[in-house]
Amino acid sequence: MLLPDQRDRIEIVLVSPRNPLNIGAAARAMANFGFPRLTVVAPYAPHWREAKSAVGAPGLLATARETASIRQAVAHCTFVAGTGTLTHRMPEQPVALLPELGSIILRELERSRGRTGGESRIALVFGAEKHGLTRDDLAYCQTLVEIPTDPQQPSMNLGQAVAVCLYELTRSAASPDHPKPASPPAVSSAQLDRLADLVEQTMIAARYSPAAMQPANRHDLLLLLRRLALSPGDLRRVLGIFRRILWRLGDHHIR
Repeated sequence: MLLPDQRDRIEIVLVSPRNPLNIGAAARAMANFGFPRLTVVAPYAPHWREAKSAVGAPGLLATARETASIRQAVAHCTFVAGTGTLTHRMPEQPVALLPELGSIILRELERSRGRTGGESRIALVFGAEKHGLTRDDLAYCQTLVEIPTDPQQPSMNLGQAVAVCLYELTRSAASPDHPKPASPPAVSSAQLDRLADLVEQTMIAARYSPAAMQPANRHDLLLLLRRLALSPGDLRRVLGIFRRILWRLGDHHIR
């Protein structure tokens, strides 16, 4: 089993869930495996904290965070793993098989210990019942964890998906064969968004592309920055470079 402090640093994020019963089932699965931190992004139903299906987990629902966007939900996280099936989806980030989840999460938990200001969190993100995570949601994820399902019925109940992933995470984390991490300290999603904002300002000031292309550029930029696995030192250096470029371009209102 993962240690209590390790489970406390793993955030389960549900994006735009429609059925409160599914939120309750997800909370129950979290309680089964000892994961205390739940974030619900833009829930459809206003009374989701009262879900009857959260058997043994009403306190977990009561203390869950609610945010308006996935950007807010994962801002404090140094690693974000989206979940889903590859049926009808062409992933734009690395894909990990479900049995690899434990090794990945343990590596990132250890990596995030090196951050200035203490230990940060890892997010495991689940999409809405009807369509899963959208392309825009996945732009905030460093990897996509594939839940293997039959192509004839690729959609899985939200509560079941959470249970399957947490079981696999718990089971595989118990294996003694995980490689020792050698990665540099990680940076948070909010810090990557700050860099993306600055690069986007610079692109606009340099008239990099027509205004109609800005949403696509933003999407590609979010993915790119998460693939680079920047260290805190790298982040400071790149921020400095783009601040200087933007200043030279004449935009002195630099954030």
